[in-house]
Amino acid sequence: MEKRETVTPSWYVVDGDGQIVGRFAVKLANVLMGKHKPTYTPHVDCGDYVVVLNADKVRFSGQPLAHESHPYFTQKMLRKEYDHYTGYPSGRKVATAADLLERKPEMILQEAVRRMLPKNKLGRQMLRKLKLYAGTEHPHQAQQPVELPEHLR
Repeated sequence: MEKRETVTPSWYVVDGDGQIVGRFAVKLANVLMGKHKPTYTPHVDCGDYVVVLNADKVRFSGQPLAHESHPYFTQKMLRKEYDHYTGYPSGRKVATAADLLERKPEMILQEAVRRMLPKNKLGRQMLRKLKLYAGTEHPHQAQQPVELPEHLR
């Protein structure tokens, strides 16, 4: 059984270019939870940090469509909806994946991973270890992240 004091997290970097959102999110969630380690303990945050580059170039499955700015634009991006509530009466806001891709491209992958983590304080702590960037640069050089191993991709 792992204890919070004995956990030493690693830093991984992975490229999200051309990855399917759901399949990619499952792999990221497993690394964030620590399920890839033999010392996995469900009630302890024993996962690792993950830096995702090109988070804006992930894709959905479905029929490909031509788009001027996104190389992997599909029909599902027009149908997939993300909604949130403002807290006011009739405050439901709905945005398609195509809208979200233009406004906040990292939010698509973050929402997919968030929904696969535990729905408690521990899950929120795990989600803070996910670092998403739209480009190919990241400010985490000091942590010396290594490439995500092949068996985890």
